[in-house]
Amino acid sequence: MDFLRPTSWAEALEAKAAHPGAVPIAGGTDVMVELNFDRHRPEALLDLNQVTELQQWAEDGTRIRLGAGVTYTRIIEELGDPLPGLAMASRTVGSPQIRNRGTVAGNLGAASPAGDAHPPLLATGAEIRVASTRGTRTLRAEDFYTGVKRNALEPDELIEAVVLEKAKGPQQFAKIGTRNAMVISVAAFAIALDPEAGTVGTGIGSAAPTPRRARDAETFLAGELAAHGLWETRGAIPDSLTREFGERVRRAASPIDDVRGTAAYRLHSLAVMARRTLGWAWADLQNDQRKAS
Repeated sequence: MDFLRPTSWAEALEAKAAHPGAVPIAGGTDVMVELNFDRHRPEALLDLNQVTELQQWAEDGTRIRLGAGVTYTRIIEELGDPLPGLAMASRTVGSPQIRNRGTVAGNLGAASPAGDAHPPLLATGAEIRVASTRGTRTLRAEDFYTGVKRNALEPDELIEAVVLEKAKGPQQFAKIGTRNAMVISVAAFAIALDPEAGTVGTGIGSAAPTPRRARDAETFLAGELAAHGLWETRGAIPDSLTREFGERVRRAASPIDDVRGTAAYRLHSLAVMARRTLGWAWADLQNDQRKAS
């Protein structure tokens, strides 16, 4: 197995073009598991740790450009205010050691349905910037996942950055697993509210072949909040509306039975998490209104 170690982004793209079968590695929290259990033996590893361009994040107006090498720990410590949903999800990733090494781009590259970063990326409408020696292109997060552990990257492409809007309202993330820490999710859910635009974003993880949005639930909730004048008044959401939102999130999933949980349990837990995260996010919105007044 060859070990490629570029020191610049241009060199990394050239190396990937010359070795399309090379597997990128930064934190290695997914790649090394595959190697250690002999599940995958790539022709080469492409070490991106010396590519400093990937380890930066920057503000661009109302957006955050998150370099592919920015770790979960840095997201938690440096971006909790503008990206609260992603920061919440980052806190649930593995152990401190894994969070110190792992990256959102690594989650995207592995494309596991259970990846913790996927639901908040979907809920906030994130974009994935990918590049090769042929040029760059931008993909919506929901178009990036093409199947179980498959993504839309071409053989010569690398993930350059993830671009997210700064939060325009409350965001929440929840996941359920067999224990409280260092656990792969049985199911996960993220919600993002934008009171100014009157929109709702959602993201479902570990409950379908790919991470996905609950579009019907988003449209329903946004419309009902508008119809009841709740975006303006920030009044209490009727229980019937919350329950229906949870049910529509549940219907958006298509889970399977596996060693971590049954399909029925995943569906039930998704409905519960959808109701709870909506309640938490709405309480945050009400608290913000009280502070402003």
